[in-house]
Amino acid sequence: MTVGTARRAVAGMAACLALAAAPECMPAGGAQAQAPPPAQAGTTFRSGVDLVALNVTVTDPSNRYITDLAADDFLVYENGVKQEIGYFSRTNLSLSVSLLLDSSASMEDKMRTTQQAASGFVQSLRPEDQAQVIDFDSRVNVLAPFTNSKAALEKAIASTVPGGSTSLFTAVYIALRELKKTEARGIEDLRRRAVIVLSDGEDTSSLVSYEEVLELAKRSETAIYAIGIRSKDTTWTGKGYGQADFALRQLTSQTGGRVFFPSSVDELTSIYALISQELSSQYLVGYTSMNPKRDGSWRRINVRTTRAGATARTRMGYYAPGS
Repeated sequence: MTVGTARRAVAGMAACLALAAAPECMPAGGAQAQAPPPAQAGTTFRSGVDLVALNVTVTDPSNRYITDLAADDFLVYENGVKQEIGYFSRTNLSLSVSLLLDSSASMEDKMRTTQQAASGFVQSLRPEDQAQVIDFDSRVNVLAPFTNSKAALEKAIASTVPGGSTSLFTAVYIALRELKKTEARGIEDLRRRAVIVLSDGEDTSSLVSYEEVLELAKRSETAIYAIGIRSKDTTWTGKGYGQADFALRQLTSQTGGRVFFPSSVDELTSIYALISQELSSQYLVGYTSMNPKRDGSWRRINVRTTRAGATARTRMGYYAPGS
């Protein structure tokens, strides 16, 4: 898909924002859940109800991942009201990951290191995982559709060539729409979905606005991880860089992901490794909202743990099903 294709689709996409709820968190957007086998002893799941599913990352005071918690160790609140956890799993679900690589002209001196780091992430994928590669400059191109072939993914990464401007928001928008195609048919084939986007500057040529991308991200239930490379000759303090910084922070915090601002491309390999580790350390926590209203309103989510010193992180909220 190119930006030319996206231009023709943008009008239709705007009308489809409400349908962008992510499959692996069915049915937070209003879809009906199918009853699976229990995730583990003591876990219950009721079919035919709206399940709000959360991928939760838990860290200790040293930012190390905690992976030995049980359902009783979590407290979930929706708009300040405590919810009853109805689904819980420590199972390391398979992944669907969209790798977005900035190939604008300013990336020329960073491209080789970026390619090597992204290829290192591909090597960490398991046979049951799948990924796609999208590069963006003035245009947005899906270089490799979703596949579990590491060779195909690495070939796509190696084919990126710097040139042109930066269509960051369009790239994220298209990635979220592409991830929609990986939707699960039921709880038994849920997947963790993530966008990992790397860029070294402000958006200069997108066909969609930041507000449109943020809205779609909030509805998609896909975690966004962002890497904003700061060049040696800039501090990201100008207006454009300040806007880029803000946009990346908002997209990641709203969706339960993380943002990184390395001062050198030499840090990229360790950052991709950290993202891989985080995705494999998450819990799946699900509940049925105690608020029965189907009013399409935004509902804020807060997840805590009873483990002393532990911090839980997940998406900030979700849109209730419509009437």
